[in-house]
Amino acid sequence: MAIVESAGISDVGRKRQNNEDALFLDDALKFYMVSDGMGGHQAGEVASHMVVETLANYLRCFKAGKQVDALIDTIDPALSEDANVLLSGIYLANREVYQASKEKSSCRGMGATVSAAYLTDDTLITSNVGDSPIYLVRRDSIDLLSVSHTLMADTRASTRGMSEEVPENFKHVLTRAIGAEETVKADTFEIQCFKNDVVVICSDGLSNMVSPEEIADVVRSNRTEKACHSLVALANDRGGDDNISLIVFKINDVSYKKKGIFGRIFGIDT
Repeated sequence: MAIVESAGISDVGRKRQNNEDALFLDDALKFYMVSDGMGGHQAGEVASHMVVETLANYLRCFKAGKQVDALIDTIDPALSEDANVLLSGIYLANREVYQASKEKSSCRGMGATVSAAYLTDDTLITSNVGDSPIYLVRRDSIDLLSVSHTLMADTRASTRGMSEEVPENFKHVLTRAIGAEETVKADTFEIQCFKNDVVVICSDGLSNMVSPEEIADVVRSNRTEKACHSLVALANDRGGDDNISLIVFKINDVSYKKKGIFGRIFGIDT
């Protein structure tokens, strides 16, 4: 089981009147996520909080051995038991936000990103919808463990990075978000984690203002809480155009212990 030190902070920034970001971190659950809401009249704030509350409660129930909605049609045999649990929680959050946006006039058009990291034994599972990045800082490198679902990123992927035709005002338009459609597809990665790995999950209010290399330098030279405050201050010093939220967690030790409650709860042979 991984031993983790974590911290998180959410700041309104310099230009916005309200904070539509939400975050969740729990070292006991080994679960961490950031959600960036969108939608007028504070609906974005509603959406992001719905995402973190729904997903956190889902993981709590699973870890406690309680019966949960398995969403069997989402099970991916190529992924581990725990990755499928995380995916099921994301699909449940999408369903809740989508239904609320259809049923409540004040929530029409709302949605959110979600970027989550889940530690199980010696494995790091990440999953995301939207453009809130997840970074892994390992030794002298920083790597992206998420996929950006924006018009610019999708265009570059489809043209192998050769296109520069996306207008500036449309580059950051989301092509995938929680609650935008009845169903959603999350991108999920599973890697082995190691002692001294540092993971950073943030909203684009940070990533649009601070480069990955700068983020890596700050988290390498500071404890998690100080790193969070330093990065928020840096983004605000450069304009603070959006809400700024991030979680930093460091893996201080790793030991392996096999788990097998997924099959009992979901009724699947493991």
